[in-house]
Amino acid sequence: MADRDDESAPATLVDVAARAGVSLKTASRAVNGEPHVAEGTRRRVVAAADQLGFRLNSQASLLRRGLRPGVVGFVMGDLRNPFYSAIAKGLEVGARAAGLQLTVASTDEDPDRERDLVAELVDRQVRALVVVSTRERHADLEGVRQRGIRLVFVDRPPVGLDADAVLLDDEGGARRAVESLLARGHRRIGFVGDFSRLPTHRDRLHGYAAAMEAAGVEGHRRWVREDRHDAASARGGVRELLELPEPPTALFTSNNRVTIGALSALRGVAAPPALVGFDDFDLADVLGVSVVAHDPVELGRRAADLALGPAPDDGLPRRVVLPTELVHRGSGEVGPGVAWR
Repeated sequence: MADRDDESAPATLVDVAARAGVSLKTASRAVNGEPHVAEGTRRRVVAAADQLGFRLNSQASLLRRGLRPGVVGFVMGDLRNPFYSAIAKGLEVGARAAGLQLTVASTDEDPDRERDLVAELVDRQVRALVVVSTRERHADLEGVRQRGIRLVFVDRPPVGLDADAVLLDDEGGARRAVESLLARGHRRIGFVGDFSRLPTHRDRLHGYAAAMEAAGVEGHRRWVREDRHDAASARGGVRELLELPEPPTALFTSNNRVTIGALSALRGVAAPPALVGFDDFDLADVLGVSVVAHDPVELGRRAADLALGPAPDDGLPRRVVLPTELVHRGSGEVGPGVAWR
């Protein structure tokens, strides 16, 4: 039984064949499940592959046999968030129209889990991979495209990698929301946001800061609370702001879960600050919450178009930015000291 010269390098099919004592052709037929391979030989090859940690490039194997995979992979942040479910709905429409199935996986905003899920979906022969990434950089994902898999980022742009992306006008939407509060006479406007590592958070914070600075509001960072990813931590952030010597008279919350946390914190407050949130959510209209709205289903549809449609002739990455709309429902249309509920 031959030993490998470099144990640190990824195992190849040549290594598997050598370990199993068979020809390269036999090893290839065995790991690809092709017929006319003796069962004992197949077991020996599979055992050698397991021992060496060999991972079959299923995508390349299918393409060599003239087949195309029938699955689109979607890696998203959190299954509990209806925003991601809506994106998945749009992707599913596009995948179904192309005769494909959609497989969905959740990272729970864990970068390491995202790496594992991407590797697993690539090995499961996906036709295309759509990612809402929680990672800070993505240069290593170039290997996904080198394996013939379309790669599209949605909601959060790639960093360190030129790749297709479908995004929202995060900075513009946030700026318009804060400008609407400034127009009502507010100057002490709080910002409660998601993980500070996320580009969507940074863009929305930039929009907030740009509006405040244009209005001549100094020291606005004292009313900023970041890294409030879920409703519970957002609730705590809003309560911190309300306890300041000069609490904000208005709040801008940077996503749907942060807004829900803010509403929880404001329950029982006699004169709650004005409120505008980014992202619409169920019952926001009933509760009278003003929001920066958009169409997450359309995000998914457009991502499916990029992932499954014709590749551009110039080979350059495509970036689609969808608009947002400020929806007035009452919570953001009151001045300082005026209760909206």
